[in-house]
Amino acid sequence: MPDHANPPTDPRSIIDAAADGQALGTGPARESLWRSLQALSQAELETGPGRPAALCQALTETASALAGLQAYSPAESHLAQALRWAMVMGAVDTRADLCCKLAELASQVADLAESNGEQPNTVRRARDRARDQAFEAVRLADQRADPHWEIGLLLRACDVLVRCGDHDDAAQLKLRANKLMPSAPPSHNATPKTSHDSLRIAGPATLM
Repeated sequence: MPDHANPPTDPRSIIDAAADGQALGTGPARESLWRSLQALSQAELETGPGRPAALCQALTETASALAGLQAYSPAESHLAQALRWAMVMGAVDTRADLCCKLAELASQVADLAESNGEQPNTVRRARDRARDQAFEAVRLADQRADPHWEIGLLLRACDVLVRCGDHDDAAQLKLRANKLMPSAPPSHNATPKTSHDSLRIAGPATLM
């Protein structure tokens, strides 16, 4: 991927930007964002075969930190960039995980817009993005043979569809996950096993 598609990150330009839900303040959350942006700047300087993975990881961490501050628009942008690097890597599981993260984030955007009394079209567009990403994650899940990984991903997508009001589609995904459970050996963790498991998109408690 050419470098001009991802210009070097200026941490200050993002730190000083206004968030969707609140101004980026001080404290641990802002410090976490600053650290993730510094790591992203370092990843952008890497060369060689490990660059796509480093950028994908750093972009995902930055998106998580931004979402924790309700800076949802830049968070979505960073996740979309991470997804492009995952495609360069050919990592199906990472792509599916990132699609789920984008779906979860878009559903949070929709919930926040609705609670703030924004235009119905704004809420609808966010929920459309959430649905599209959830279904893309489910499509990618078909390419994996690990039933535990697929179960966890399906349940995450199911949660998004429930929040979007798509109860029939959510029920179908829940049924699919339930059918996989008898074939899966016992495990303590049924979530998708990717390098980003610890980076689930965070948000305000009222939206989770």
